[in-house]
Order: sequence, then structure tokens, then C-alpha cells
Amino acid sequence: MQTYITLLRGINVSGQKKIIMAEFRTLLGKIGLENVQTYIQSGNIIFRHEQPAEALTTSIHQAILNEYGFDVPITIFSPHFLTQVIHNNPFLRKEPSQDIKKLAVAFLSEKPSDAQVKILEEKYMGDDEFALSGKVVYLLYKNGAGRSKLSNNYLEKQLKVSATSRNWKTTLKLKSMCI
Repeated sequence: MQTYITLLRGINVSGQKKIIMAEFRTLLGKIGLENVQTYIQSGNIIFRHEQPAEALTTSIHQAILNEYGFDVPITIFSPHFLTQVIHNNPFLRKEPSQDIKKLAVAFLSEKPSDAQVKILEEKYMGDDEFALSGKVVYLLYKNGAGRSKLSNNYLEKQLKVSATSRNWKTTLKLKSMCI
């Protein structure tokens, strides 16, 4: 059995795509996922299963579509990957005492092309900082995420891949739930 972390994009945001987590855990159990845990209402799921991540992404996506009628982007990865993400945060490596309330991570559906990364780097003119590493964009929101131009939509538009972001506190919590 493998432990997986799954992030859903855009559910329970401003009353849109509402999914009650207790019901959702039951639904995931019905499709064979084991030890299903959720964290807060924004689509953070941890579970165990023996299938590879690609097959599980399809199963979860289809279950959501069938049960709720939502086409929700899904990102799935291992605790090992999350450990690497946490360990490699360039903003914390540069400034270990960085205020974690200003940090977030955008998890990408796939690694963007070099051409799209270049477009993002050339076009972005805001005050916030970002660092792209493979399938992750590390974010440093100097004045808060709500005021930043570096939203999921902006990243998706520039990089041409699906993105879902989590603040640093949630990222750390998800890792602790995998132990």
C-alpha cells in the first residue's frame, strides 16, 4: 500500500463547487481508497491505495464528476515528493526565519515548458516573488495572497498547466498527517 496526497482545485471556494468532506471521505472509500483523511474544506485528501497515482487520478476525477457533476482538476503525489517540496523551499533556505504566513506553494499538473516559464518570468511585474522548480512554484506573498497577481489563474494562463496552491501552514500539516 502506498500513501498519497491529493489536492482538488477550486472546491468550496466562495460557495462554488461545494463538497462536504465527510460525504466525500465516504465516496472515496466506496471507490476503494483506504484510511481516507481530509484537512479543512478546501480539498486536501490523504489516503492509502495500491494503484499507481495516474490510475487513482482518473478514478477520483470520475467519482467527483459522477457524484457532484464537477470537472475538478486533481493533483496527486507521494509524501516523499511533499518532503522534497518542503525541504527545498528557496525562500526558507535564503531566510530561515521567513514569516511562513507569507509563503505558499502552487502544485502544477505537469512541468511547464521552458518557453512558458520564460513567458512567466518576463511578464510578471508584481512585488511578490516566485521560484519555479519542476512541478512546483514557490510563492512569497509580501502583502498577502489576496492582493497578489500570482494567483492560480495567472500561473495557469502563463504556464499553460493546471495549478492549485496551498499556504505553507497547510503544506506542513499535510506532511504531518502522512506520518
